[in-house]
Amino acid sequence: MKEIFLPADQEELKKLSAGDAVLLSGTVYTARDAAHKRMHELLEKGEALPFDINGACIYYVGPTPAHDGLAIGSAGPTTASRMDAYTPELLDLGMQAMIGKGRRNEAVKEAIVRNGAVYFVACGGAGALISHSILKAEPVAFEDLLSEAVVKLTVKDFPVFVGIDTTGKDVYDID
Repeated sequence: MKEIFLPADQEELKKLSAGDAVLLSGTVYTARDAAHKRMHELLEKGEALPFDINGACIYYVGPTPAHDGLAIGSAGPTTASRMDAYTPELLDLGMQAMIGKGRRNEAVKEAIVRNGAVYFVACGGAGALISHSILKAEPVAFEDLLSEAVVKLTVKDFPVFVGIDTTGKDVYDID
């Protein structure tokens, strides 16, 4: 199992291959459909995003409220393809990685390769387990979106697999 601290060094990301098991530690931002739409609208108006996208990792998740002394409730991944329309733009602005589940479209794959980024896959149905890897959750923007707000997470040993590596190799493409 490989360990990566986020934001990651570009050379570390290049060493990852599709299918590698990885433990992530560091900073991850949450954002789903509605937050991506708002970020796109800000960029269209020439306004800044509510956090520094350069080097950022976005987790496609709508967590449940925190309980039992945890920083966050169940935090399972959502289907990444719902963000595909917005992803190339964010990758071209410096986003380094994404976490979700499921396939990505060709435009996203091309943007991943063009920018040396990585798409990580988290296990769907394991949201309660994943929440134990989240040490801290701080609201960042769009709090009116509730579970779809942008939240800054501090994670330790967050379990993922490399879904698409920096060369474009994709675990969902079965030959």
